[in-house]
Amino acid sequence: MKHFFPWLHKPGRGGHGGRTDYAGAVYGSLLAASVIASASAVGKFPRVEITVLLLVTGLVFWAAHVYSILAGERTAGRPADRAEVRRVGRKEWGIVEAAVLPAAAVAVSPLLGLGLTATAWLALATAVAQQVAWAYLGALRARASHRQAAVEAVVHLLLGLVIVALKAAIGH
Repeated sequence: MKHFFPWLHKPGRGGHGGRTDYAGAVYGSLLAASVIASASAVGKFPRVEITVLLLVTGLVFWAAHVYSILAGERTAGRPADRAEVRRVGRKEWGIVEAAVLPAAAVAVSPLLGLGLTATAWLALATAVAQQVAWAYLGALRARASHRQAAVEAVVHLLLGLVIVALKAAIGH
């Protein structure tokens, strides 16, 4: 349960213990928002395709991040062992987690009576909202002040709004 909901982790002290690195979750949220904005702008995708696209994109980018970190941090002449692969995989899992809520928003949208355009906006809003929340919570877990956490949240809101503006500019 803790790995699926990163905000349930207790804050660590001095870098030990709980998770304070929410970079994967924030990055994954930006990625999910970009996928939604792009997919909904270029044509009408059925909900199942958008849901699968979000989840698969999250998995592909997670695998790419894990591989690039392992390749980039490798000690010369020494292959990464299983423990290192698992450690990096867990650290970057937030990229995949970030795709789940927007994908769920797409999947439940018919129950809310939403058309494809409204579904895309709901999923995009979900991705941006979680990006802001994870940035704020990550800052708090890293022992930032509430003011600094709020500043980080606003910065991430502005990044999300850039994606929203681009979606609006290229089509609804």
